[in-house]
Amino acid sequence: MTEKYEIRRFRAAQKGEPDYALGVSWLRGVGVGFYDERHKDEFVDKVMAMYRADNRELTGVYQCGTVAAHSLAADIPVATCGTLRKNLNVGYGRQLEAQLITAVTVRGTHRRQGLLRRMMTEDLAASKADGLAIAALTASEASIYGRFGFGVATFERSVKVDTGPRFRLRHSASGSVEVADRKVLLELAQGVFERVHRVTPGSIDRQDAYRQRSSGTLGRDGAEDESIRCALHYDADGAVDGYVAYKFSGWDTTPATMEVVDLVAATTSGYLELWQFLGSIDLIQRVAWAEAPVDDPLTWALEDPRCIESAENADMLWLRILDTAKALGARRYSTDGSLVLHVTDTLGFAAGTYTLTVTDGEARVESAPDGTEPDLSLDVAELGSVFLGAVCPVTLAAAGRILEHVSGAALTARLMFAVDRAPHCLTHF
Repeated sequence: MTEKYEIRRFRAAQKGEPDYALGVSWLRGVGVGFYDERHKDEFVDKVMAMYRADNRELTGVYQCGTVAAHSLAADIPVATCGTLRKNLNVGYGRQLEAQLITAVTVRGTHRRQGLLRRMMTEDLAASKADGLAIAALTASEASIYGRFGFGVATFERSVKVDTGPRFRLRHSASGSVEVADRKVLLELAQGVFERVHRVTPGSIDRQDAYRQRSSGTLGRDGAEDESIRCALHYDADGAVDGYVAYKFSGWDTTPATMEVVDLVAATTSGYLELWQFLGSIDLIQRVAWAEAPVDDPLTWALEDPRCIESAENADMLWLRILDTAKALGARRYSTDGSLVLHVTDTLGFAAGTYTLTVTDGEARVESAPDGTEPDLSLDVAELGSVFLGAVCPVTLAAAGRILEHVSGAALTARLMFAVDRAPHCLTHF
């Protein structure tokens, strides 16, 4: 591989700087991997500006020497990944900086050359060397990342809500909703989201692209999306504590449907009142949302929960523990107790036997002495799955994914790893 390929890592650059053209070619490589149309310059410029705002590192694998005649140029990478760092809410409002991995592609003609493995293992090793305890990604294919130690940690679902006569909520409004100019979200969206992020386990700080897209400022190929509309929720004191960005699906869609682009509310009242607003829009019989929470208050607030047509739950956030002691020690626990965990890791970053002792919700994590018998044995991927409490250790034990050496240890883990609210990640990356 060393002779055939070269790996380059660089930061997203400002237009006019030497690495800007490198970044543009890298973005085209990503487009090849995800079958995107070739974007206009205006779109590329906006994307690169957002990448700079997030301080993204871009990794590309390039062919060495002369490429085949008429094929894509040598400056377009045959494999890509991008990384950025954001805080992950690990429960009870606690934050843990995470390495976010995105834009992972390998061109079909260059697979089985070890390119993905090298990119992933080198990035994970560098992240651990920098002191990070955890990495995260969202997976386009579920079968790829388990071998790198990632485990599914949160879920989401796609819903279609019948907003006809059956749509009635058992909720009395404590605030109000008003339609606003979509561009106010450039100013307001991040502040509202930060309030949600602080109280939502599994939440990850958002990248700059979200306020651009929710406000319609960044539409297809860089042009503004004039179809996006916006409504704000005001609490009893008149402060904005929630918003919904939405768009009409068009008159050729039956029944008439409004699509939720982004729905963020810092309070349960605000969340339900934004749904009351969506359910009252004239001429609309259905509201669709592709990123709804699995454990959704709307279901239980509706007089007729069957108004919601829900697709099967889909995996969303995948976590990869890099430092077991640091990760386990960073979060708070719901129940006091102790566990001895034997963690396997084929890449070696998180392997070992650890004692987890929780007193008054606070953890002490230590490497267990040689010869200590574990209560549970699990791979690092399963540890990533149970870390936020969204995946039940008892279920994983029943599936043979966790080995229980002491009867009841999986239940103890379930109680200890529970978090204060249902985990949900509203940030795709």
